[in-house]
Amino acid sequence: MIKKHGSAIWTGTIREGSGKVNTQSGVLSNVRYGFNKRFGDEPGTNPEELAGAAHASCFAMALSLQLENAGMEAEELDATSTVYLDKEADGFAIKKVHLDLKARIPGADEEKFQEAAAAAKAGCPISKLFAGAEITLDAKLV
Repeated sequence: MIKKHGSAIWTGTIREGSGKVNTQSGVLSNVRYGFNKRFGDEPGTNPEELAGAAHASCFAMALSLQLENAGMEAEELDATSTVYLDKEADGFAIKKVHLDLKARIPGADEEKFQEAAAAAKAGCPISKLFAGAEITLDAKLV
């Protein structure tokens, strides 16, 4: 079993308080987050942005493996994961995540590429974490 961790500290109320988020690697170290960064237009990080970055990076790695298994190698996989936070009667929920992919793969077969992208979408561990959400994909060869 591989174990990685992130941590957060929150102080104060939901609207006036603030937090700091950290990653085991130190890439994020006491990065501030708060209500207006998450629900308003204040610049800064938030949980959905971090989840999207995790999903995009996981998907790109999974796709690299799927492509290799199909006899292809990408020059570049440019993946974006958009996480949708929806308001519900009892709070908020992530019900939809959308992956956009632009792939440069010399000599790629479109059908095999689409099959590999679909398999990576379904198989990447962060996609599995989002199992309760609809995950859509728009994959293009460029």
